[in-house]
Amino acid sequence: MNKKTQKWVAAAALGTLAVTAIAGCSGNKEETAKPEQSAGATAAAAATTEASAEKPLDISIMLPIFKTNFPKDDGPVVTEIEKKTNTNIHLEWVPNASYGDKFNITLASTKLPEIIYVPSSKDPSFVNAVRSGAFWELGPYLKDYPNLSQANEVIMNNSSIDGKNYGIYRGRALGRNGIVYRKDWLEAVGLQQPKTIDDFYNMLKAFKEKDPDKNGKDDTYGMVLVKWTGGWASAFDTIKLWFGAPNKWGVADGKLVPEHQTPEYLEALKFMKKLYDEKLINQDFAVFDSAKWVDPVVNGQAGVIVDVTDTAGRIEDKIHAALAKENKDNPDAQYMDNMIGVTGADGKLKALPTSGFAGLLAIPKGTVKTEEELKRVLKFLDQMNDDDLTTLAGYGIEGKHYTLDGEFIVPTKDAALLESEVEGLNQMLPFIPAGRGRVVQQTPLRLQTTEIQKEAEQYIVANPAEPFISDVYSQKGQQLDNIINDARIKFIVGQTDEAGLMAAFETWKKSGGDDLVKEMNELYAASVK
Repeated sequence: MNKKTQKWVAAAALGTLAVTAIAGCSGNKEETAKPEQSAGATAAAAATTEASAEKPLDISIMLPIFKTNFPKDDGPVVTEIEKKTNTNIHLEWVPNASYGDKFNITLASTKLPEIIYVPSSKDPSFVNAVRSGAFWELGPYLKDYPNLSQANEVIMNNSSIDGKNYGIYRGRALGRNGIVYRKDWLEAVGLQQPKTIDDFYNMLKAFKEKDPDKNGKDDTYGMVLVKWTGGWASAFDTIKLWFGAPNKWGVADGKLVPEHQTPEYLEALKFMKKLYDEKLINQDFAVFDSAKWVDPVVNGQAGVIVDVTDTAGRIEDKIHAALAKENKDNPDAQYMDNMIGVTGADGKLKALPTSGFAGLLAIPKGTVKTEEELKRVLKFLDQMNDDDLTTLAGYGIEGKHYTLDGEFIVPTKDAALLESEVEGLNQMLPFIPAGRGRVVQQTPLRLQTTEIQKEAEQYIVANPAEPFISDVYSQKGQQLDNIINDARIKFIVGQTDEAGLMAAFETWKKSGGDDLVKEMNELYAASVK
């Protein structure tokens, strides 16, 4: 019997104990039942009795992880989730930086988990798999679940394929992207929050050259970049907008144009090359794992990340925790700050939007074979949106991973404990509807983050081709994306010049890019009639 099977057998043997755990952990406040609640209590008791007789659901979930350490199947938080959901969970963690490759390999195999994270609903391999009947269409079932039935219709449309939904979206703020930086460093070098691209460059330069940590050593640089070049939180995909480049596709003379065919895109690439040449960004960015993205900022090596603005609060917590270990922390100090972005030549702010979601949680038909099994998996995903489970997957267990200050969570300063038992579990949370579960103390930085993410919505640059499903891209999208991604990395690090970059763009056209542009414009023309 393998370890996983042993765990599942053990969990099944403890099935009757799960009922007690559910009943005992139904909420964070003690309440006295009112007479009018007796009918509901009776129904709940009946449901509990039924659940106790139902065999725990064996469920594997493939998710990305942004850390080198991660929660194990038999960890305390996973075990508690299992008790509350009557499941036996196996987590298949994949480093975020290599998730795309692993995802494609897994799709091509015959062994898929019950739930698989899909980075993009428009991913060519996923679209092909959907059209071949490999995944359940979930839309018609959602009305039967108290949480999932509250899914946002706009986001459902954004995440659909051919007008249907083949996954549960993971909700995110639309205006989430921006700049995160060391506030203490900016003050140390005597600069104000940057307003323009030139200001941003000067901040990075000062962070490298003006000893922002005041240790008398030449050991700092400006901005951390990672090898992850795709998705809606890639640093370059935000920075290019400052220069006026479009978001994936632009519109010129009534026609769609790929972003890399615009002069503004090239201008942005030249800016990135300048940062690299002057060593204002990490020289190993092309191989730097996104699991370590925040480490240089926490450790005092770098001062800026262009990513989601809520990263600032998480980095702030880690800096305080690290300093507390050395008895050097000032709990009232604010080390981090964030902002929407900087203006380009036109003087306007431009923000990279999310689609309102960060990937999908999809259910393969080859693994979940019957409608009965499907409904149990959907029940699990629905339960994960309950207040207690959202809190559990996000912050862990009260008294072990956090304490409460009034209504607010105060995470432990034991970063290693959080990484090994909690962090990453929130990757399986749909957040439908938004706003469930407890939250951490709303510091000025976190309150600011909420405000600027809302404000950023008015500056977002939409992708006019967002709704379209391209047959050409479904067949050749991975190859086409790789041509562009490889070319821009090689240009930034100096392995190719502008002529080589243009040659790669021509290769893109001949490899299916021209066919893609033609098809996308046909779809666009049909949509604007």
